[in-house]
Amino acid sequence: MLDVPGARLYYEVRGSGPVLLVMLGGSTDPAMAAPLAEILSARYTVITYDRRGYSRSPLSQPFGGHPVEQHASDALHLLDAAGPAPACLFATHAGALIAFDLLARRPERVRRLVAHEPPVYELLPDAERWRLMTAEALDRFEREGAGPAMRLMGEETGMAAPGPPGPGLPEWLRDMLTRIAANAEPNLRHELRAFSRYLPDAAALREAPLVVAYGAEDQGTLFHRTTLAVAGHLGRYAVELPGDHVGYLRQPAAFAEALHACLSA
Repeated sequence: MLDVPGARLYYEVRGSGPVLLVMLGGSTDPAMAAPLAEILSARYTVITYDRRGYSRSPLSQPFGGHPVEQHASDALHLLDAAGPAPACLFATHAGALIAFDLLARRPERVRRLVAHEPPVYELLPDAERWRLMTAEALDRFEREGAGPAMRLMGEETGMAAPGPPGPGLPEWLRDMLTRIAANAEPNLRHELRAFSRYLPDAAALREAPLVVAYGAEDQGTLFHRTTLAVAGHLGRYAVELPGDHVGYLRQPAAFAEALHACLSA
């Protein structure tokens, strides 16, 4: 556990070598990145963690009004605890937004960032549609609870949240799915509005050491579109990684090799 202002962060460390911080987003749980972390631990000191207010990272103060910046500050505390050398970052979905903010504010702490399928809706031609979807999801959350709101978002984005754990699953998987279900509430209550309006700082990031990437199986999807939009916003090309939006979980060995190539290029 690492004490930070307003929270205690649960984190896990695997391997040795240059530090690689893995940053997931949404209501996901870092156990989803464990297979990837195990493979990469042969080359890196891999850190996975629960964001404040999620899974095993309890709050000691209420969420602030700027969640992207708050999570970026937490990630910086983790990097500082790991040592003074610049670190590699692998950040996916909303984790990529946090990583953009971290890199823009503290570029000396980042060796290279691979930002995988960042959901920057504001750069899309139909951005107004996604603003309305966010507003409807938050309204449904207030009226009906997290489950109906998450189902709406899954239908609109094509990324449905996993269902409740069924009988016969391994204990670690049941625990992870239980945590993911509980994470929907803080995600909707404290993050969704700010995250859905986030824009990366193009002036700060245009020359930064970062790679924008999408899943090979995601071409034509919403998150492929946002990835291409972010790449254009930052004046670079998007690269392809194995699998889909959670390729790091479904194809960890192939994903690890491709990610290492991006980080070491």
